[in-house]
Order: sequence, then C-alpha cells, then structure tokens
Amino acid sequence: MKNKFLVGLTIGFLMFGVANVASAVPIYWTDWTQGSTASGFTGTGSITTPTSTVGVTYTNPLGIGFFQASGGIDYWQNGHSGRNDAISPYTSSFVDNSPTGTDIVALRYAGTQTLTFSETIANPVFSYVSLNGNGYGFINQDFEILSYGGLDGNAQGYWGSGTSYKNVVDLGGGNFEYQLLGTGEPHGTIRFTGAFDTVSWNSLSNEYWNGFTVGIQGTSEEIFDTPIPEPATMLLLGSGLIGLVGFRRKKLTK
Repeated sequence: MKNKFLVGLTIGFLMFGVANVASAVPIYWTDWTQGSTASGFTGTGSITTPTSTVGVTYTNPLGIGFFQASGGIDYWQNGHSGRNDAISPYTSSFVDNSPTGTDIVALRYAGTQTLTFSETIANPVFSYVSLNGNGYGFINQDFEILSYGGLDGNAQGYWGSGTSYKNVVDLGGGNFEYQLLGTGEPHGTIRFTGAFDTVSWNSLSNEYWNGFTVGIQGTSEEIFDTPIPEPATMLLLGSGLIGLVGFRRKKLTK
C-alpha cells in the first residue's frame, strides 16, 4: 500500500552566472558517509570534484525514514534491471552519469530540512525517486527538467514511470513559484543554474518514504572561473512569508 505526502520546498541560493552546456558532462554526486539521530537527523557526506572536496550536510530536526550510505537496495537503477546510464531516468543531454551507488536519503516526516555545502557550488542537480501527483516548488528560482523515466527513451525508475512537468504560479508582488509536478511514478533529475551554498525545503505532511540525492557540475570557481565572495546567504525558508511550495511523492509502505 502506498502513502502520499506534500512537501514545500524553498531554496537558499546565490546566483553568479549562467552555464549553458550543449553536451553531457560528468556530475559529481554526494557520497553520503555518516548519519546521526542524536537530535532529529544529521547526515554528512562529500562531493569530490577535480580540484576540491566539498562537504555536504543534511539536517532534519524531525528525523527521516532511513539513510543509505553504504550497501542496500539500489533505488537509482533502471526499474529492477540494473544500471545503464545510456537510458537511465537520471541521465540526459546534460547529465552523463546517474547517482552514485546506493546512497540515498529517504524522507518521512513533515517539517523543514536543509542541505548545506562547505563551499559555493555550481549548477546543482537534484535527483528524485517516485515523485507523484504534486512536486517541488521553488520561490523565484527557475529550474530545468532534465530527465525522467519514459522521456526520450529513458527506462522507468525503480518504482515505475510517469511524467514530470513544470508549472509557474504568480504569487503577486513580483514573486513566482516554480513547481515541479508529476503524474504516475516519475523518477528523474532537475537542474538549477547558478551558484549555491544552501538548499532548504519544507515537508508539509508525513509519508513513508520518498528519496533524493544531490550532485553538482563542479565548484563555483571551477565552472564560473572566478572566486565567489562571501556575502550573506539568502536562506528562504518557511511556509508563509516567501515560499510555501508543494511536493508530493509516494513510496511503498513496508
């Protein structure tokens, strides 16, 4: 039996350029290594690029469904048939390689969670398992849908296939909500363009479970070829002021 949940997602970001890439590039995915349940949940990992090792910290004060840092089921494979990046739901004309290994963060509870990078990164990609019915919403931050199972000949994801699409909502006052919506059981990848050091979102209902991981094209300095100064980060959190947004996924209840 499957449950559904609604997640609001907002993102803290710094935009310092645009990188339009015509051909697929290697994506450096998070290698999740350690999790702690001492206070909610904190997961740590790293992303290794050609010139840097970027620390990644995921925090969720209410806890999560589960955390795979080593071993376990490969939810990033094509259906249940193993890996083939040529037809993966997570690869595209931009993303050359699917998420690394079996690493995944599986969400469960409503509430705010945050990804923090130890240095500013460029053009992050966010891969999702079993997006259903609703989606992610980003306030004043557009994104590109790169791939999902069934698009351009891609194989289905672990839990099946569906479609993903974008909807833009005018919130008034010059603010817009960019929504990633879906039907069926889409598994796929979206990309943000620019330089980022924090990503935060708000899960609006309980659901067991829905999984994600994050990768990057590189550090900001590697991709944009200029060091990034250190202004205060704009962290857009919350369900009212600047950004309640919807995200619903579904997964098998065990």
